[in-house]
Amino acid sequence: MKTDLTDKAVLVTGASRGIGRATALAYAAEGARVAITYHSDEAGAKETAEQVAATGGTALVVRYDLADPDSIHAAVTTVAEHWGGIDVLVACAMEWGDAIPRPGREMPAFEDVPPAQWRRVLTTSLDAVIHTVQAALSRMRDRDWSRIVLLGAGLADTGMVGAGAYGAAKSGLYGLVRSLAWELGPAGILVNLVVPGQTLTENVLAHASPRFLENKAKSLPSGRMNTPEDVARVIVFLGSAANGNVHGEALRITGGL
Repeated sequence: MKTDLTDKAVLVTGASRGIGRATALAYAAEGARVAITYHSDEAGAKETAEQVAATGGTALVVRYDLADPDSIHAAVTTVAEHWGGIDVLVACAMEWGDAIPRPGREMPAFEDVPPAQWRRVLTTSLDAVIHTVQAALSRMRDRDWSRIVLLGAGLADTGMVGAGAYGAAKSGLYGLVRSLAWELGPAGILVNLVVPGQTLTENVLAHASPRFLENKAKSLPSGRMNTPEDVARVIVFLGSAANGNVHGEALRITGGL
């Protein structure tokens, strides 16, 4: 399978850890130049860059704030000017904040969720992706080929008490991808949404008990939960020349759930 990613400029948002980090490393393994964004975890982003360099790859670390459109545009501009454009955009950055129930956290009833909390979730989980795609497209339309991969969430399919705002935001990404497919297809830009189920990221491992993880794995047809690398491999396929015509789709990586 030929990915044709050698020396391609790839922007991976939210690559300080988790799926973003695994994706950055997977692209670097294919010979791509990888830009890694972070908001607060600069040390994590630099660690990802060091891992890229250790494999012989090239990385660029850029700060990026989901809640600040100016920061988003500045980050994309920095990457594009550094490498003369952007070939692939992978939007992994996210902010859960108070949107996801956790042990010990009391969630308000739906009707009691403050407007500011709704606005924060929609801003960082939907609006920020829109701003990022808008900023990147002006740097992608003149490439030989370009790819966009957005990261959804299985929670948008399954739902969860207390996660209405987050589920709504992630569901909105599918509508975005469907419309972008019609607009960007004629320009040779393929855009897709990857929808992972619960994945064994650092955050999940830090907040979930071993018993929960064991029961979760047993509930899946595959018998195991995703690793970040499982998701990253699909993202690299979709965001490469190996993907010839998968376009406007939501690909679920859920272990068969």
